[in-house]
Amino acid sequence: MEDDGGYGLGAWILWILENMALAFYNLGYALTHPMSWLDWITWQNTDADKLSLMKIVYYGASIEFFFAVFMVFVVIFIVGLVRNEFLWGVVRALEGLANTIGRLAAWAGLLMVLQQVVIVILQRIFTRPDIAIGFGIPLQFDISWFAEELKLYNAMVVCLCLTYTFVQGGHVRVDLVYSAVSYRTKRVIDMLGSLFFMMPTAVLIWMYTWFFMWRSLIVPPVSPTDAIDRLELKARAARWNVETIGFSPNGFTGYFLFKLLMVVMLGMIFIHAWAFFYRSYLEWKEGPESEGKHLDKDVLEQGEEPYDHAEF
Repeated sequence: MEDDGGYGLGAWILWILENMALAFYNLGYALTHPMSWLDWITWQNTDADKLSLMKIVYYGASIEFFFAVFMVFVVIFIVGLVRNEFLWGVVRALEGLANTIGRLAAWAGLLMVLQQVVIVILQRIFTRPDIAIGFGIPLQFDISWFAEELKLYNAMVVCLCLTYTFVQGGHVRVDLVYSAVSYRTKRVIDMLGSLFFMMPTAVLIWMYTWFFMWRSLIVPPVSPTDAIDRLELKARAARWNVETIGFSPNGFTGYFLFKLLMVVMLGMIFIHAWAFFYRSYLEWKEGPESEGKHLDKDVLEQGEEPYDHAEF
């Protein structure tokens, strides 16, 4: 039994090393042959379009894709070990991406409030059954459609502002040990947390959310257990079948957008786990004086402080 266990561990190590080595070839092939997996973007309902679409479906949650992305993370880190300023540049770029997307998506909260006000006025004052937006041929839906569509704004705030909130330090943390340890120990905890919690959790949820999204966009249905050859067979009958069924007869019909937002959210979490790991390493290496270095945090100006309602 001990021999079997040793052989199993050795086989796993060999499998990981093999996939890490193949990651460079797979990434190089994907970059030098983009039409093999992007041909579906200019959809003309050809066999090549269908085959490239199924390749995206398969490789988007495949072992090959994971190791290709992981090796990019490793290579960046190795280069950053030698050139810290390069790694700081990567951190600033990734955190800047999270901040930019989050700050833009936060405006969806204002749109949600304004649209709700319009719905209430039209329903209670003008007793309108629908809303028409635009000129000539307007976009016209029942008021219940716009009422349910408010959920999309809420989903945008949650999914697209999640990493932005992380950069800003706005998430609630349960602190039992962290505050009592030294500065460098905190940075080690942060690095381990990004490697063994943030990344694996994002990958695990991505694997199922990716196919969950595609099942609402195309037929025949796809599954995480489908091998590439099975998906290539399904490609013959593949066609777009975007889910437009609402929860109510005249309700919002774009629920596939929620699934798309989930995939985007998980991708941003995984990418920001890189930034958090890199920042934690750099702060660990450079010492306490580097804490918060290049961190673009929102600062409230004088007069913008939130009111404490308990004072009134």
